[in-house]
Amino acid sequence: MKRQKCIAMLLAGGEGKRLAPLTQKLAKPAVPFGGRYRIIDFPLSNCMNSGISTIGVLTQYKAESLHNHIADGGCWSCNDQPANIFLMQGSETGVTFEGTADAIYKNTAQVDQYEPEHVLILSGDHIYQMDYNQMLESHIQSGADATIAVKQVPWKDAHRFGIMNTDDSLKVTSFVEKPEKPESNLASMGIYLFRWSFLKEQLQMDAANDASSHDFGKDVIPAILEQQANVYAYAFQGYWRDVGTVDSLWEAHMDILDGEISLEESKWPMQTNETTIRALSYLHPLADIRESVIHPHSAVEGDVERSFVFSGVQVGRGSEIKDSIIMPNVKIGRNVTIYRAIIGEGSVIEDGAIVGESNGDITVLGADELVYARTSAFMTENEELLKGLVRRDAAATSESYRI
Repeated sequence: MKRQKCIAMLLAGGEGKRLAPLTQKLAKPAVPFGGRYRIIDFPLSNCMNSGISTIGVLTQYKAESLHNHIADGGCWSCNDQPANIFLMQGSETGVTFEGTADAIYKNTAQVDQYEPEHVLILSGDHIYQMDYNQMLESHIQSGADATIAVKQVPWKDAHRFGIMNTDDSLKVTSFVEKPEKPESNLASMGIYLFRWSFLKEQLQMDAANDASSHDFGKDVIPAILEQQANVYAYAFQGYWRDVGTVDSLWEAHMDILDGEISLEESKWPMQTNETTIRALSYLHPLADIRESVIHPHSAVEGDVERSFVFSGVQVGRGSEIKDSIIMPNVKIGRNVTIYRAIIGEGSVIEDGAIVGESNGDITVLGADELVYARTSAFMTENEELLKGLVRRDAAATSESYRI
């Protein structure tokens, strides 16, 4: 096997509890994003655009959703460069990944097959477009054992991240994972670049430490700083957002509409797997579409404002969708109102239903839910229905809805 200068290892096994109910049936990196993509498409596309074509994807929770999306990896091949994406499932052989560092440690033999000089560790739940080659050049020039991609974040959010201090040369002098009282707002992006020989030694020591939680941010990075290893920061200036919560996922979509990040950049093409798209394609001539992303394989007869409509979605006449994200294969009936909501894949919203509030918190429906409008009969039987909508699992009923 040809020796590789750098390979990537993409951590995609997290459960994503803060994105529930969207992650009840999906791994977090498999959650749809941006009208046609899934979150994991961002690091995968970044790798291929950066010339890093050997990528290991470590999965664990709801792994099938990611395996189906990635398939043989062929969709991410670009610039005549075939993608070599290999999947490593923690639960497939009875092995459980105990943490991010443990996931890499338990796949050391797989990495060794490529004899890499450097290994890039990536998270599967961030939205950004980054040339990893520039980070690799900085890493090599500095003579670093490890390089951490960093970005300044608002002080009010600093407690949510791994926070570090650096000297004038960007050498890291301290690192604290999610501090209660941050002393800096320079945040780790969860992107680490290591000399592979150095990382292997550190992973072996971490695995032997019973007190460790085997996490890069909590354990490995602080440990190598204690050893006074050469750890440098790489400052990233572009758009980056952690979409690990419902609010941040919704906000990242609104950022696209506000022009903070473009998914149509020809010099940095986004790749995805759309082999299962349905052949729907209809936009009613009287439909009022404003500041929205509408997938070409959808059928829209209602009004859509500042929203995302994914493939396979049907929107009935008289319906109004505003400030919302409608994920693949959702069926929306007539005269439906949807405000500030995220509707999970395959859900059915029947005629006259109201989902969300124009000034309220983000309303989220999981995959395959059935929402029907309130009626006097339902209200008589259950007073709780006065407070909102009725939901059922659409996959568990023989009923279907067509516009």
